[in-house]
This record gives sequence, structure tokens and C-alpha cells, in this order.
Amino acid sequence: MIRFAFQILMRVQLARNHYLFRTVVQLQLFGNLRVMVSTKTAFIYLLGLVVVSTSCRTVDTDTGHWYKGNLHTHSYWSDGDDYPEMIMDWYQSHGYQFVALSEHNIIADHEKWVRIGQDSLKKVALNNYRGRFGDDWVVDQLDENGLAIKLKTLEEYRPIFEEPGKFLIIQSEEITNQIGDKPLHLNATNLRNLIEPQQGESVVEILQKSIDAVQQQREETDQPMIIHLNHPNFHYAVSLEDMIALRGEQFFEVFNGHPQVHNQGDSAHIGTEEMWDLVNIAYLRQGKPMLYALGTDDSHNYHRMGRQWSNSGRGWVMVYANELTPEAIIEALEAGSFYASTGVTFSKLETEEGTIRIEVAAEPGVHYHIQFIGCRQGGDHSEVFEEVDGVSGTFTLQPDQLFVRAKVLSDKQHPNPIEQLDMEMAWTQPVTHSH
Repeated sequence: MIRFAFQILMRVQLARNHYLFRTVVQLQLFGNLRVMVSTKTAFIYLLGLVVVSTSCRTVDTDTGHWYKGNLHTHSYWSDGDDYPEMIMDWYQSHGYQFVALSEHNIIADHEKWVRIGQDSLKKVALNNYRGRFGDDWVVDQLDENGLAIKLKTLEEYRPIFEEPGKFLIIQSEEITNQIGDKPLHLNATNLRNLIEPQQGESVVEILQKSIDAVQQQREETDQPMIIHLNHPNFHYAVSLEDMIALRGEQFFEVFNGHPQVHNQGDSAHIGTEEMWDLVNIAYLRQGKPMLYALGTDDSHNYHRMGRQWSNSGRGWVMVYANELTPEAIIEALEAGSFYASTGVTFSKLETEEGTIRIEVAAEPGVHYHIQFIGCRQGGDHSEVFEEVDGVSGTFTLQPDQLFVRAKVLSDKQHPNPIEQLDMEMAWTQPVTHSH
């Protein structure tokens, strides 16, 4: 990725003003690369100009690391069917380095109890919970309404799992709104305080208020945080036109592992991947930052497995960051220094101005097919610019091409697929001539 070795003050200022001040002042840093910043940021930039440099991200030569993470997860704190400690234990033991528990309109910072009753699934979950963490860890209460279990807060269970450089839990919330029969969900990652559901007269108004609320909290707390649009095709609630109308929305889920979200669309609705390209065509014309795509689990079900259940391990992001901290993960995501995957892993991913270089960490006996997908200048749709059968490929934008991204397909069966997405794949973020 194109990266900048700004002084700490410069990095923080740019991160805080990622969108709101983007159209105030244009700084030409080098070559054709320009960054839109506020006048205040421009002044800081002039002070720190001497330390500006660029580099090309590679797995082999840089000082960063790849971190695997899931940014969309549910537990008993909202509508998941297991205890958060059991869920964290699963992700940690399956090679993830960070997880965001993103509950609906709640954060795990207060007292909350779960009633067991006669629910056989809750009984199984409780037995597993006691077996894994012991009776001394479990706080229960028996009264006239039956047995109840006190849920642990994030701060209570975080020390069991977190280890510097190895595993991180990021506080998050799924801001869950509704208009008519349309569910409108956005995830706020690394927020400090709960954000209440927003009200409005339209899909765009409600989504925009959620985005603005996260941006406001970021400004007020000086804490890096991002917001992303969840599963736009869930109940087909968010249209292409709705997404194009948004301001400050830089992330969305191109893949969500819930069985009811229609990643591939249907005969009357486009899929999320086509939507991604069309939004970026519009965003670039409007001078907005490009939309980046995430892969997530949206996991709810931890005891029943199969296509009809929302299980763990279906989709994730691989983030290339300097360290495993919320701040570094957010910074890398905002820089586009990540890819989304349902199973394919890269051994090398380099992106610089207009060029993508990619190498797959190939598994024995698995065939890989790389597609370089983008849009031409003045075009209104995306197309496949080039295809490569194999584990490596490079593509450089031509003058008549607007942006390009890579999609890697494989013939390896996903162990627990949804929809018709049976084979493992991965998506890089798009690049333009200047990024």
C-alpha cells in the first residue's frame, strides 16, 4: 500500500479528519498523489513535511504483520446463542488475532442476566460454559423464575484472552435501526460509548445519522473508530442509490456469512460485489473516498451448523498493520491495507499507484484463478480487465481505466458455505492511478 511516514501528530490529525475535512485543502505530496485535508492539517503537514515518505507494502520486507479478524459477531448480549467467552475461545483457537463483538444496540459494560428456563440449547450452552471455565467463573441465580446466568462484561473476560501481539478484542456495536420493514444495520468498531438507534424519514437519513453519530463520537473522544454498512441485501433494505447518497461511508460487507443476507442478490436485485463497483464509480465521480469491502461472519449460532445457520469461520479480513492494537487496525483499514477472504490467503499483496501485485499462499492440489476487475474512465459498469490461471499476477491500470481490484477464486470447497458461494475466494481493495 502507499503509506506515509508522517510524524505521530500528522497521522492522528489525518485519521481524525478522514472524511469531514477532505474537501477543504488539497496538498500535493508527490507525483500525482493528492490528499484533501483541512487548513489546520495543511499547516501541520508543512511542519512535518521533511518526514514524509512512501513505501510499497509487502509481506516479506516491511515491519508490519498480517492479522486475521472478524468484525461482526453476536453473543447472548444480544441475539447470539452462546456466552462471549465461549465465542472468543473459538476464534482464538482457530487462528484469529482480533474479534469485534458487535451486539445490537448494546455494549457489554453493565449487568445482564440470561434466563435458562427449559430451553435445551441454553442448557447445552451452559454445560459447555461450565465445563470450559469452571463453576467458580459462572455466576448463577435461582429464583421463582428459574435459573439465570450473569453475563460477564467485556472488561471482566478480556484479560482471559488478550495478549499483546497475539489476540485483541475490539469493543463494537451494531447500530440497529428500522424503517417500515427495512432493517438498517451498521457496525461501529472501536467505539467508546453506546450509540442509540437513529430515527429518520428515509433509509438514507437514518443511515447518515448513524454515520454522523460515529464521526461525532470520534471527534469528541479523539479515539479512532470506523463505521461500516452491514449486509445491504438483508431484506433488500439498502439500495444502490441509497449507498451512493451516503457521505462518510468508507466500508461495507461484500461478504456476510448470515444465510439470509443475499450476498449474490437475485433476479431482481444486484449482488453486493456488483454494488461495490457501481458505488465506487459514483463515489469517484463525486470526489468521495473509495468504498472498501469487508468479509464478516455475522455469527449468531454456535451449536447448530449448516447453510441455514449463521456460523463462525465463513468470512474475515486480513489486515496488514504495524501492531495489534485497535488504533493500528483502524489505521490500516482506513488506508485500505487489508483484504477480505472466505478461505484464500495471500503470501504477498502489493499495491501502489495503479498497480496490484498478488501471490497466493497456495495449498497443495488447489487451483486458483485471479481476476482483475475494474471500470474504464467514463464507464458506468465494471468489467474483467485480465484473468490469470495460477497463484500470482500483476496488473497496472492503463490511462483509460479508472480503478482495478483483484478477486481470487479457488476450486477448494468451503467447509461451511452459504448461498451458492461454495468455493473459497478473496477480494483485494480497489486502487486508482493515484492510490
